[in-house]
Amino acid sequence: MVCFRVLISGQVQGVGYRYSTREKAQKLGLVGWVRNLPNGRVEALIVGDCTQIESMVAWFHDGPPAANVATVEAKEEMSPQKFESFEIRR
Repeated sequence: MVCFRVLISGQVQGVGYRYSTREKAQKLGLVGWVRNLPNGRVEALIVGDCTQIESMVAWFHDGPPAANVATVEAKEEMSPQKFESFEIRR
């Protein structure tokens, strides 16, 4: 299992990005979380196997239909905890 922290910028808040992220992550079998940041970006911590992570990062570049993604930064890191599911954090 690998863990990536992902920062997504552009028009990604108020367009269903977090909810769509949770749905896609659950379909891929990923665990972790997603949240809005005060600076307008979306942050996600995703945990899964390499193939799942690659698929999710590719999806982040498009996001839901109403989103307009400018950049996606993905960095591998150590998972700070064990996750049972994928959740939306506030």
